[in-house]
Amino acid sequence: MENYHDIKVLFADKTHLKYAQEISDAIAQAAQDKKSGLAHREPDYIAEKIESGKGVIALDGDSFAGFCYIETWEHNLFVANSGLIVKPEYRGRGLAKAIKSKAFELSTIKYPGARIFGLTTSPAVKKINLSLGYKEVPYTQITRDIDFWKGCFTCCHYDTLCKNGFSDCFCSGMVYERECKEGKKEK
Repeated sequence: MENYHDIKVLFADKTHLKYAQEISDAIAQAAQDKKSGLAHREPDYIAEKIESGKGVIALDGDSFAGFCYIETWEHNLFVANSGLIVKPEYRGRGLAKAIKSKAFELSTIKYPGARIFGLTTSPAVKKINLSLGYKEVPYTQITRDIDFWKGCFTCCHYDTLCKNGFSDCFCSGMVYERECKEGKKEK
């Protein structure tokens, strides 16, 4: 558990299931407000991430402030940090970076050999990812698992993604490249 300006950022567990609906609603509202590439996630999906130990939650006392989850693809070869949301009243404080950093930590603990990646249309998230060691890459360097791309179905840009054969869209593809102790990149 970490404290960030009196807001706790921690690995989510079953005690946080009560926030699933609120998290789902916050993601839907942000996608609508920003007309961004955020894909909607149902409360049951959020709850599954929490129950399986794949979520990070930010709490201000008992109030939900933010959330992110991880998802694996291609038999754990790829792990994505997804669904990053910070409620509007908590934005501009660096909380998104704290949540994303904790999700990155969770990814490396649970899936130490996986390639960590993400998609984003957000300049702020892109900046956070770059600060964590991600680099921008073409979509061909992230998972080709069709189930991953199906997750984009509720995004307002899904038609563009389909027209481009799932090889380009409005999101930036980003990958974290792990460095081996010898200084070489892992394959």
